[in-house]
Amino acid sequence: MTWSALILAGSRPGTTDPVASYAGVSHKALIRLEGATLLDRVAAAVRAAGATRVAVSASDRAVVVEAMRLGLEVLPPAAGPSASVAAALTVLGTPLLVTTADHALLDGAWIARFLTDVPAEADVATLLARRDVVEAAAPATRRTWLRFADGDWSGCNLFWLATPEAALAIGLWSQVEADRKRPWRIVWRLGPLLLLRYLFGRLTLAAAVRHLGRRAGVETAVVPSPFGLAAIDVDKPDDLDLVRTLTGS
Repeated sequence: MTWSALILAGSRPGTTDPVASYAGVSHKALIRLEGATLLDRVAAAVRAAGATRVAVSASDRAVVVEAMRLGLEVLPPAAGPSASVAAALTVLGTPLLVTTADHALLDGAWIARFLTDVPAEADVATLLARRDVVEAAAPATRRTWLRFADGDWSGCNLFWLATPEAALAIGLWSQVEADRKRPWRIVWRLGPLLLLRYLFGRLTLAAAVRHLGRRAGVETAVVPSPFGLAAIDVDKPDDLDLVRTLTGS
């Protein structure tokens, strides 16, 4: 199977990213860790996992220069991650792996395991890690947890768009982006009965994602990661300190 990868490295116009400022660079994709930029590390990981075509969604001039140095295709970002993915789908097609430039510890073996574990019938799959797995790997991390009947979960910034039908889920993605820190609002989109199941601790994350996908007309799946560090990105300066500690940089 041949597949492509998209690395999201967009910037919000008129804003300064606190992690980039903390590291003294114009964009956090340019932060250096173990002698390589984060964009370089992420591109190397997706290539190691088997991606035959790798693109980056970016507009920052320095990031574009770095992407060209790395031999990546550069695609202009749209208004937000979901819109950028939708635009990239028209260029790259499916299957498409989507990740982010701040996935500092990303490892090709994690991606390979993710793709192996994606159910055959899934149009869209996302990798998540349970809280106990994450905290065993990185006890000092502070995450936003999605709390469901089958445990507390953290996203791993890895998405697999397996079929052309995956495009139907992009609108759903934009809605989830807006409410990602308020899971009850995501579940509310499924109706009051499922919301009650969630509020009483009887709704699993897998069931919620499956129902959301079917409302969009696609088969979706949650894939649990056995690698706790897969949930670590650099959203905050504390996250950068953590990954520097973990890598000895």
